[in-house]
Amino acid sequence: MDNCLLLDAGSGGRASQRLISSCFVRHFKNPILDVMDDAALLDMQGPLAMSTDSYTVTPLFFPGGSIGSLAVHGTVNDVSMLGARPLYLTCAMILEEGLSLDVLDKVVADMAAAAQKSHVRIVTGDTKVVPRGACDHMFINTTGIGQIVRTPAPSGHSARPGDAILVSGAMGDHGLAIMSARENLPLNGVASDSAPLNDLVQAVLEAVPEVHVLRDPTRGGLATTLNEIAQQSGVGMVLEEESIPVHPEVAGGCSFLGLDPLYLANEGKCICIVPARYADRALAAMRTSEFGREASRIGEVTEDHEGRVVLRTRIGGERYLGMLEGALLPRIC
Repeated sequence: MDNCLLLDAGSGGRASQRLISSCFVRHFKNPILDVMDDAALLDMQGPLAMSTDSYTVTPLFFPGGSIGSLAVHGTVNDVSMLGARPLYLTCAMILEEGLSLDVLDKVVADMAAAAQKSHVRIVTGDTKVVPRGACDHMFINTTGIGQIVRTPAPSGHSARPGDAILVSGAMGDHGLAIMSARENLPLNGVASDSAPLNDLVQAVLEAVPEVHVLRDPTRGGLATTLNEIAQQSGVGMVLEEESIPVHPEVAGGCSFLGLDPLYLANEGKCICIVPARYADRALAAMRTSEFGREASRIGEVTEDHEGRVVLRTRIGGERYLGMLEGALLPRIC
């Protein structure tokens, strides 16, 4: 097949070398990768943060991003949530025989652009080609390494009663954007929030001397992630529904589809839990970033309701927000 990936591109021979040089090295070029040894030689001093994630999103391209940009942003953000400065990524790809080389090139170009914007280098990787039908177009794994810049590092175990709960922006954009693209739904104005949060996090760490928790509410959304933190820390949480930012297009789409934006995935937002006295300072730091302009204080950590999250509704009632049950939408990241 013309301009399509063949099995011999994963054989380790000349076809493999052609693919690596014409696609991956061309886009990811940097002094560490260019050495082309079996491993990357890094000069780092600890303590370090490390995270790995695999990406299987469908469709490969969606409003606001692609599997390529998502594979960079997702791992950059995971490393950042430990209060670290991401520096290096690995990239491993499992590719399906017959994949368009133009599609692959576009995905790799998106990864390179996302890495540049995130101030990280992709320094080593691997490529496997599997027979047609053995995977859905492509799967990507990225592992990130970064230097810890705050001790003690933020942790899901560190929320304390009296802390303020902040979010860096509106909830639910990514999950609804993927659903809209996958099902060809006419949801105008809905786009993924996929973005790197490392600069936003560094701004918060520089402005606030005590940051207890940083977490990105990806699969399971805000409600599930806050339940995880409440259980890790042995505390309760009370949220104000009126204070949780949700874009009108997302709220409208969720209403139409019977979804709750608090359970939809986000790929460019973070939860930040800090002592209440630092809440305004943290919000101001978030808002200096292009990805934090809608930052909001949405609730507080309490001694009551241990391990649970309570939502105070717009009409004055209260209800528990449990963890996500089942899968609202598989293959979102």
